[in-house]
Amino acid sequence: MTLFRHGGVRPGGTRRLPAVIAAGVVAIAAVLVAPLVPLFAPGPAAADTPWLNVSDDGYLSISIPAASIEAKVGPVSEVAVEGNFGPSSAWAEYGLTRRGDVWWGALGPLKPGLYSYQVTGDITKGLKDPTNATSVASKPLWSTFLVAGDSARLLADAPGGQGGKVGTLTYRAGTQERSALVWTPPGYPAKGGRPLPVLYLLSGPDRSATDWLDLGRAKQILDNLSAGGSIEPMVVVITDGRGPDDDKDLKDLRKAVGDAYRVHHDREHQAIAGVSEGGTRALRAALTRPDDFAYAGSFSGLLTGPLPDAKAVNRDLRLLRLYTGNVTDPAYNATVRLTKALDRAGVRYEFDGVNPDAGGNWTAWQENLADFLPRLFRKAPDHGPSAGHERLKGEFHPPRPGTTPTPFVTKDGFVTFETTTDFKNAQHVTVWANDAPGGSWLRVPMSRDGDRWRVTIGPLDPWFYYYQWIVDGVSVKDVSNPTKVTSEPKWSTFLIPGERSRLLSDVPAGRGGKIESLTYPSTVANQDRTALVWIPPGYDAGRAEPYPVLYLQHGSGQSYTDWVEMGRAKQILDHEFLDGKLVPMVVVMGDGNVPDFGKELLDNIVPAARARYNISSDPSQQALAGLSMGGVQTLGVLKAYPGRFAYIAAFSAWFGSGDGVDAEAINKGTRMLRLYVGDQTDFVQPFFMASLPTLDGLGIHYEFDGVTPGPHGWDVWQKNLIDLAPRLFRR
Repeated sequence: MTLFRHGGVRPGGTRRLPAVIAAGVVAIAAVLVAPLVPLFAPGPAAADTPWLNVSDDGYLSISIPAASIEAKVGPVSEVAVEGNFGPSSAWAEYGLTRRGDVWWGALGPLKPGLYSYQVTGDITKGLKDPTNATSVASKPLWSTFLVAGDSARLLADAPGGQGGKVGTLTYRAGTQERSALVWTPPGYPAKGGRPLPVLYLLSGPDRSATDWLDLGRAKQILDNLSAGGSIEPMVVVITDGRGPDDDKDLKDLRKAVGDAYRVHHDREHQAIAGVSEGGTRALRAALTRPDDFAYAGSFSGLLTGPLPDAKAVNRDLRLLRLYTGNVTDPAYNATVRLTKALDRAGVRYEFDGVNPDAGGNWTAWQENLADFLPRLFRKAPDHGPSAGHERLKGEFHPPRPGTTPTPFVTKDGFVTFETTTDFKNAQHVTVWANDAPGGSWLRVPMSRDGDRWRVTIGPLDPWFYYYQWIVDGVSVKDVSNPTKVTSEPKWSTFLIPGERSRLLSDVPAGRGGKIESLTYPSTVANQDRTALVWIPPGYDAGRAEPYPVLYLQHGSGQSYTDWVEMGRAKQILDHEFLDGKLVPMVVVMGDGNVPDFGKELLDNIVPAARARYNISSDPSQQALAGLSMGGVQTLGVLKAYPGRFAYIAAFSAWFGSGDGVDAEAINKGTRMLRLYVGDQTDFVQPFFMASLPTLDGLGIHYEFDGVTPGPHGWDVWQKNLIDLAPRLFRR
């Protein structure tokens, strides 16, 4: 057996926990809660204890004292951490869970990079994390943290003594006094020395110049590239471009820089670039006055209008390089149109390609700056796109408003969500989905589009997704999506096709097994109840050898339909059968919402299944598995009735106390006991890990191959079933 030790905390929710979370919460309350409370409920945090912590492997753990929030914004019923955690680094809300005196949660693994965030209570009450000393000058409530990694190495502080300096230049633009930030390279002399080339780096009127330092990490990028000898020594002037006259302001700034710093004044040593509107301004300056700048870059710029004479531009501009994020970048379509216009006009330019993993945000612009700087004032290392970047595929336009069904999914994984017109007067609408790293749930804000709300997110990996709207704090179903989830009427689902999600997709019509309903009288619930049953292709009711059977259980807050509607059990079993990986078996998904599951299973579900189907009563041909509460119930049956089921599996559950357990009988009667749990974002993980020493101490044989990446949710449990099913009824 393989044993791992990991700590873990629980992902967050909104006002009402979804069934996937409630499954564990109710089970904890109902089964073995007393000895586990210290693991589940953290004690009060000290005032100076960091609210957010990042592990070496990129998992974010959050623990915020409720008293600290209430002292700042008053009582709240909901707390979220908002940050650039969403797909393509989109801004998203991550709901926390109240446990005792703290609000807490876990998210990850996060990709290496810089993350910005703020804490928000009840949607509108924002506050800054006082335990994080970082700040964003233009956003007083924001803090930042860096997830280290090779892809983010340029964003880390340069080794001691190797960095340049950032100062402030005050100058007059017309009748106004303005200021700009100026980075000078290591060893830059205040007096004397040779003149240096200069790059004007624009933020644009919609952003502050300080954003280039606080969010763009421009100093760190410049310092690291300079320390590595990857760029020419230069002066970099950062401005927000908020003057009354762009052209006049830029002229005044250039004069002030020439007066205050030892820089070249000729065109060959002048460069200009910017983000968003700053990129538009940089393009306009370079194209209309090519005698002023030899190098120009646009990071998500939005230039429109007629182009100048190509002959003069091509003669004077040494480099014109364009950058854009993916289709979530507002500049994506504008870049498509601009490249076509430049081609028609005969203007030479370079295109860095479409960044597939970022939109119009600082994650993309950091990469843009790191690519652009080494190309200035020297021979360029190459002229092609960055590694992994893609070509433009034409403009992106989702279907017209009112098109159904929703959501709209592109073949490369971009998803456009759209509400009906019922919420035209709403103030805050988000889509809450399992689209965070590992499958955790994030709420991505939607934007008003006429009488509807829309948002495009992605790219999402091929997998199975579920979502709902949160409209002014209230959960709402997407009624334009025909999918349903019986236990969660407000959820909708969709599938991103691909090799990774192949086992979750439908098999060709007529080739898969069948799902049938089995109604049976329950002496425990005193009513008729229903189970769903999967029978394999070619099932033969008269076969001489009865089929082996798997009894597969749901979690608390769920129903017998969940393994089909959310777990994609039919699709998984169909594919694995057709792939030749599955022993032909019958799978019974019963209703576990009873006070005595062992009695319900053995006295009601099993007899009803045997009466209806040609299945074995031999323990060696019977398996029992379940998720969360269903996993706890499964292990309870193992302890109470050892040997009744030769194959046992529990997903995101725990063994509990070993009192009265007959380990010898379990080992003798169990061919396989296989255990699964999610990563640090699965709130059950501490209980699970704490139960392994109990199993070891009892000498019970079990299998555990390490954590399944993902939270306490279907992303994990689908993977668990995929792994488990082919192992059943084999040696």
